[in-house]
Amino acid sequence: MAAREPNTALEALIEEAGVSRAGLAGRVNRAGRARGLSLRYEHTAVARWLKGQRPRGQVPDLICDVLGARLRRTVSLADIGMAAPDTPAPAGDSSLPHFVERATAVWRSDAQQRPYLADAPAVTGTTAVMPVWEWENPPEDADVSRDGPARVGAADMSTLRAARHHYELMYRKAGGIATRPRVVGFLNAEAAPLLRGGYSDATGRQLHRTTGALVAVAGICAYDSDAHGLAQRYFHQALRLAKASGDRGFGGYVIALLVNQSLFLAEYRRSVAFAQAALRTAGGGITPALAADLHAMQAKAYARLGDRASALECIGRAEAEAGRIRPGREPDETGYVQPGLVDVQVAEALLHLGDLPAARRHAVAAVRTPAHDRGRVHRLAVLTAVELRQGEADRAAATATEMAERVRGMESRRLRDRLRTVRTELMASGSADAERAAERVGEALRVPL
Repeated sequence: MAAREPNTALEALIEEAGVSRAGLAGRVNRAGRARGLSLRYEHTAVARWLKGQRPRGQVPDLICDVLGARLRRTVSLADIGMAAPDTPAPAGDSSLPHFVERATAVWRSDAQQRPYLADAPAVTGTTAVMPVWEWENPPEDADVSRDGPARVGAADMSTLRAARHHYELMYRKAGGIATRPRVVGFLNAEAAPLLRGGYSDATGRQLHRTTGALVAVAGICAYDSDAHGLAQRYFHQALRLAKASGDRGFGGYVIALLVNQSLFLAEYRRSVAFAQAALRTAGGGITPALAADLHAMQAKAYARLGDRASALECIGRAEAEAGRIRPGREPDETGYVQPGLVDVQVAEALLHLGDLPAARRHAVAAVRTPAHDRGRVHRLAVLTAVELRQGEADRAAATATEMAERVRGMESRRLRDRLRTVRTELMASGSADAERAAERVGEALRVPL
């Protein structure tokens, strides 16, 4: 059975209507009595609806009537997120203003730390692929201008760009768990009012671009926090904002985030397909740094699938693109493709292909290249794995000890996953030095997140 998605559309309307969960339940009970129904809903039932449960019978219609009366407008089943699965979406349901309301409802719910939102699993199948297909294909947004209570200007864009840079640095230093509440709070308090403001088409495209970059950071932080369903939602939102901006290169960057998540979720064929979509659709908007990362991630996916020839072909393309990277000519978002990143990606692919000498060369090259602490932890973990596979447990112990020191102060479930894997492999090596290094890694794992 497919997992239910949180009903953020319903939550947004409940908040807009200014009723509590208990208040909504009571009003639905009274509306039911007017139709001859005996209903005894309480706030716990509304909580289940917000988690994605669809009540039976006439109850969804009653919810529409109750909320419509409070809001003094017609509210449809689609508006409350309860349209039947085979019911076509009403006209305008996929419009940009409607998307903005759904997206900001998610930000509001996340800022309020609704557990059902963070606990939702990532979607699969058509639901996972459709946002990428919609980004690739027409129709485009012909005009994104909007009338609103306050005009949006260049100063607002500067604020959004500065915020993205600030939260990206915070993520690199402290991890996604500590950073996510901050960036989501900013989206809810600062970005959402701007999207509902007034702006021309040209300003609107910049606004959607800069907001999308912030939403992407929120998705990265959710991914790093193990909230994969929420991360996927943010990435899909960022992709829709990229389409509204008209910036294909930025859309390609968002696709790269989805590729990375798909790799972690072991959706290797989806990783390959998404990377191909980005390279195909973004075309000239793809910079060398982004192209290098996409090809390198494809190589990792092909290696996991056991397709050696395709993996090696993608490694060659990644290395060729990496050689074309010119500092200062890349957008802010692709700054993560620092020197050495492609090397460590290639090392991982070669490790899975069983080519340990080549994996070692790339892993060593990656570690010898300067990187921020988070990137260095990742590189040291890969080098440790290669050294252990080559039977060099004492050397791996020294590498792992440095990794354990670098990770201090970061709150990241992805990095903790790496630490656990490294500790297990060190313990299995039978080396006294490796066992001492495993204990150092264990110390870093003792502090709860």
